[in-house]
Amino acid sequence: MAPATPAAAVPAAMERPHFIGIGGAGMSGIAKILAQRGAKAAGSDAKESATAEALRALGVTVHIGHAAHHLADDATAVVVSSAIRADNPELARAAELGIPVVHRSDALASLMDGLRAIAVAGTHGKTTTTSMLAVALTELGLDPSYAIGGDLAGPGTNARHGEGQVFVAEADESDRSFQKYDPEVAIVLNVELDHHANYASMDEIYESFEAFVAKVRPGGALVVGEHPGARELAGRVSGRRDLHIVTVGESETSDVWIRKIVPNGMTSEVTVVMDGVEYVFTVSVPGRHYAHNAAAALAAGARVGIDPAELAQALTAYTGVGRRLQLKGEAAGVQVIDSYAHHPTEMTADLEAMRGAAGGSRLLVVFQPHLFSRTQELGKEMGDALALADASVVLGIYPAREDPIPGVTSDLIITAARAAGADVTAVSDKGAVPEVIAGMAKPGDLVLTMGAGDVTDLGPQILAHLSK
Repeated sequence: MAPATPAAAVPAAMERPHFIGIGGAGMSGIAKILAQRGAKAAGSDAKESATAEALRALGVTVHIGHAAHHLADDATAVVVSSAIRADNPELARAAELGIPVVHRSDALASLMDGLRAIAVAGTHGKTTTTSMLAVALTELGLDPSYAIGGDLAGPGTNARHGEGQVFVAEADESDRSFQKYDPEVAIVLNVELDHHANYASMDEIYESFEAFVAKVRPGGALVVGEHPGARELAGRVSGRRDLHIVTVGESETSDVWIRKIVPNGMTSEVTVVMDGVEYVFTVSVPGRHYAHNAAAALAAGARVGIDPAELAQALTAYTGVGRRLQLKGEAAGVQVIDSYAHHPTEMTADLEAMRGAAGGSRLLVVFQPHLFSRTQELGKEMGDALALADASVVLGIYPAREDPIPGVTSDLIITAARAAGADVTAVSDKGAVPEVIAGMAKPGDLVLTMGAGDVTDLGPQILAHLSK
């Protein structure tokens, strides 16, 4: 690679930004990078959190609660995500003061200017793949910048400003915001119908991804996984002559051929063949999908000039990211692991991975559905996925940004799971789950807390109950 560029400047509009919902994974990452570049960042969030404390440690002013007076009169921009409602008092105050309102995707795009950007997209696996690249590039001393939707297990943060040339970013398709980026390399791991409040059909999903790929810089590359949706996308954009398409998969015809995946408990040894050269490295999380993520990271890194042999070995340094099959601890001979999976494909992949890692042990799942719209559309498939566990506890739906939909409850999932032969217990009170699991679990069992909501809080509570 060429020598690193000097530290990137702060865009004028971002010199004194105010973030509404600054504690969110995407928003906090942008705020951290801006603070590290010297911006006077501020913002508000609904409640105190470790993220708020981490931001304050960087000099960011974080207010708790949303109120008009939290917005300083001299703010240069108000940064929002698609989750911020139109009646937010700080948003109304911005309109009164004439302060520009900027979507977080535009703010992130401005931070990538002048750098060699790698944008990681796909319905599943974005956070893991982005994290793998961030860790590996750091291990190689390339000092990358990165913005990720989860905290890395090593540095414990979701974003960082580096002095190197490469900026690795998770590209979110949920609200079409990834169309704002113009990366040198785009990774598309998979393409499936999700985010039903924003997309009505697969045609709309493909159109959105095509718009994302259209922004890849001339001479850049599109790295696609072997998922049928990703390969369909590759076919749709194959007419673009200034775009290099790199396929990754277990078929020998793939440009980056995953020749072998050998499971070994909570890790896998992966053998990849690229340009006729074989590379062998360890992935420190179980499951075929994580091996595929690592191979895509290897392909993307090679496209920005990183030596593949060095990158393959550096990928071994990746030890995980928060909530992606993260071991929370062990008590009374029971391991408790946290999974962010909330779409049926993700659920199936993580359950199969943990089933392989468990050997002959039982796998118990605490599942919290995420979003009413997703449950309405995919409740049966979620239930089918839970049949892979020995027993499951299903909570009420975590609403996040959505209002309830009449008739849509966790019962849709529970009914489907039982029809598929699953052993399912419905628990409406999240606080009762630790006692329920402690009554079910036996030494040697694995307990998986699963979902994108606050089910993650149950891990420590379950461990505490098991320890009694």
